[in-house]
Order: sequence, then structure tokens, then C-alpha cells
Amino acid sequence: MLRAPSLSRRISVGGAELAAHLARSSLIDEYRLYMHPVVLGGGKPYFHAGLSLKLTPLGTESLSQGVTLLRYAPG
Repeated sequence: MLRAPSLSRRISVGGAELAAHLARSSLIDEYRLYMHPVVLGGGKPYFHAGLSLKLTPLGTESLSQGVTLLRYAPG
């Protein structure tokens, strides 16, 4: 979730490159990671090499079809 101090609502963004840029600028106040019960042999990493984040767990939620939502806050 993207920080929007002047807005009362939250904005969701997606994509590895955009997330990395926003993380480096400290503009993300919550990460929502959806884990699907599938193994893939390739793909684009969500976080770029060299990006180190300390995350605090906020909670988890079991969704349909075995999907798990993991919520984290930076810091």
C-alpha cells in the first residue's frame, strides 16, 4: 500500500520495478504479498538485488484456493 498522507484512502500498486523504486523512497507503508500454491521455474523477482528491507509482520489471512495473504509493515 502506498503512503498517501493527504488522502484518507490507500492506493494499491503492483509490479516489481515500481515497488522497488517506492521502497527506496520510503513511500510504502504496507506490503501485501499473496502466496499461491504454485511453483514456477522463472519470473521476475519482486525485490531487486541489493534492496534490504526490515519488515514487521502485521498478519496473515487464508483465502480461497490455498492462497495466503501476508501483510508486513516496513521497519
